[in-house]
Amino acid sequence: MHRKLLGIYLNDHLAGATTGQHVSRHIAEHLRHSPYGGELRRVAHEIAQDRQTLLELMDDLGVPERRHKVYTGRVAEKARLFKLNGRLVGRSALSTVTELEALRLGIEGKTLLWQTLLQFAPTKALDETRLKTLLERARHQAATVESARRSAAVAAFAPARRRGPARLLSSRA
Repeated sequence: MHRKLLGIYLNDHLAGATTGQHVSRHIAEHLRHSPYGGELRRVAHEIAQDRQTLLELMDDLGVPERRHKVYTGRVAEKARLFKLNGRLVGRSALSTVTELEALRLGIEGKTLLWQTLLQFAPTKALDETRLKTLLERARHQAATVESARRSAAVAAFAPARRRGPARLLSSRA
């Protein structure tokens, strides 16, 4: 493996994982009273575990953490809060949709990370069984977030008569 490129790659994913950890906690908190509250809390917890696993893999591979990349990711995550959502102050239904989309994209990136690392397993640092477990968990996370995203999109964009239970996603959060 090309050490320098691997270090860049893993640190880029670490920055994304750090952002994903914060975004997933934010969404889980915001939607805690929705039908997806429990599932999104579980996803947020797993994303935090996945970030820790990535740090452990980096350590096992001798790849140092580049904190400036992590901080850059945090700044970008904070900047997204200034995005217009159709309201000058506060949230709108669009906020929930775009946050869930961002989280879904982050999970897809993590899925690709685990798939890429699987190409180099088994090595001492890259256990194939562990990576397959992480890959499957990421797929379940994506499915959970996708289900919540679909419901949020209906709540945001569908005519009132079509919203039905989907309205619950944003109305109590």
